[in-house]
Amino acid sequence: MKTLLYVLLIAFVIFMPVQLLAQVTPDSVLQGDINSSLTLSTNKVYMLRGFVVVKQPATLTIEAGTVIVGEKSTKGSLVIDRGAKIFANGSSARPIIFTSTQAPGSRGPGDWGGIIIVGRASTNLPGGEGTIEGGVTDAAGNPIRYGGGTSPNDDDSSGVLRYVRIEYPGIAFQPNNEINGLTFGGVGRKTLIEYVQVSYSGDDSFEWFGGTVNGRYLISLGAVDDDFDTDNGFRGSLQFLVALRDPQFADISGSHAMEADNDAGGTFGTPRSNVTISNATFIGPMPDTSATGWNPNFRRGGHWRRSTLYGLFNSIVMGWPNALLFDGNNVANASVSDSIALQTTIFAGNKGGFKTAGITTGFNPTAWVSTPAFNNTILPQPADAQLENPFNLLNPGLLPQTGSPARSGASFTHPRLTSSFFDRVSFRGAYGTTRWDMPWANYNPQGLPTSIVREEQAEVLPPLFHLNQNFPNPFNPRTTITFELTRSAFVRLKVYDLLGREVATLLDGMMTAGSHRAVFEARGIPTGLYIYRLSADGAGATRAMMMVK
Repeated sequence: MKTLLYVLLIAFVIFMPVQLLAQVTPDSVLQGDINSSLTLSTNKVYMLRGFVVVKQPATLTIEAGTVIVGEKSTKGSLVIDRGAKIFANGSSARPIIFTSTQAPGSRGPGDWGGIIIVGRASTNLPGGEGTIEGGVTDAAGNPIRYGGGTSPNDDDSSGVLRYVRIEYPGIAFQPNNEINGLTFGGVGRKTLIEYVQVSYSGDDSFEWFGGTVNGRYLISLGAVDDDFDTDNGFRGSLQFLVALRDPQFADISGSHAMEADNDAGGTFGTPRSNVTISNATFIGPMPDTSATGWNPNFRRGGHWRRSTLYGLFNSIVMGWPNALLFDGNNVANASVSDSIALQTTIFAGNKGGFKTAGITTGFNPTAWVSTPAFNNTILPQPADAQLENPFNLLNPGLLPQTGSPARSGASFTHPRLTSSFFDRVSFRGAYGTTRWDMPWANYNPQGLPTSIVREEQAEVLPPLFHLNQNFPNPFNPRTTITFELTRSAFVRLKVYDLLGREVATLLDGMMTAGSHRAVFEARGIPTGLYIYRLSADGAGATRAMMMVK
């Protein structure tokens, strides 16, 4: 039991910079309908109470670095209704953060609702529109509808979501009627979605119901249910996706990186769901095919069912109990006819391989995936993909190492990939030689030492110096802290516990310009989260680190 508690504690160590013990309370509560345009300022913290619905023709503008929290007791959620818009345009240094109100150590999936965006693009529902799941209503009690009805606009725009983190969302309104981390309903292709991370959602991280919106640079961390779920005629393109699974969190319905339906009845309703994905890295709970201890509700890298169409290219699927499940004759027939395409993808260490359900046509999934012209790669173990450290949830190493088969092999010759949307890279998976997720992403939101964090203040570092994350982290018994000075300055480097008590002084004196290092020797202190602070000439920055015995 003691080991398990340490493992759970490690899983939520800080990765992003934070302001030292800055306790902030919400400056403003948002509730009900927003009927006129509103700007949320980076100088305030906002709380969502209940369903906050932005109504046509209002535009909700959110400044870079703004923090918004969702009230747990009211299932606080943000809804962008048809005809309304959101302009949440963060930056790499100052992401917009939606997070939990709960204290560090007590946050969990489903602490608040999530973000829902609905538009007027086409769906395959009767009449061209439907009611978004989750029991969501406006202030008058009207259910939120999505889709363009009999006059859809696939070029519809719902605005911009860029450099946004969504932490601990996803809550059940009632069984089989949940709010996801980020839900799209009939959203059109002129909406811009990129650099978005959903962490520890109580349901799916991302789900699309119809629509044509594209997306890139999307991260799903520790989802309970599915990472990327597509339904009801979704036909967008997605590139550079990451799914990282916490082995403890999975849904009783079965958890997957990809879940795909055409519609609930598995009909040929049009438009038919037909997503195209390139350069995804879908990492399951199993670092080795002999691994144990992961939640048995994990199922597969993908479940393609209910007459869906699909295109997966230049990707990596690794560490899942099974690679893919092809479900139903309609899916098998679409695979044989190339209406479903699966090419130039690496499957590494997916123990059960490729499976079928409800298929009576004799379709052999392993033989089909192994078709030479498809140029897929099947490897026995996750380690054979040769990524740096992909199963480290605290500080995932996602770049392919020298010699990795992911360093090359990508192809964009398939007709699905001719769109100008796709960046024609040579590597397979989400990364080549650079990380697009840093510094805006946060892989350890549980460990933030404040209930609400004004990270924009901490991430805009003074030009005098740059403070790096300690390494290794977590550590035992010592770790190294490095930083760079642009000119000589009087420097103090101190370590504190979470109550603000000084644990150690590592540096205290004049230092010259250049790179510097200090070693923190942690023998004699207990396992826990600690903060180190660098101050120089009146400026300061902090990071957090974890000591584990």
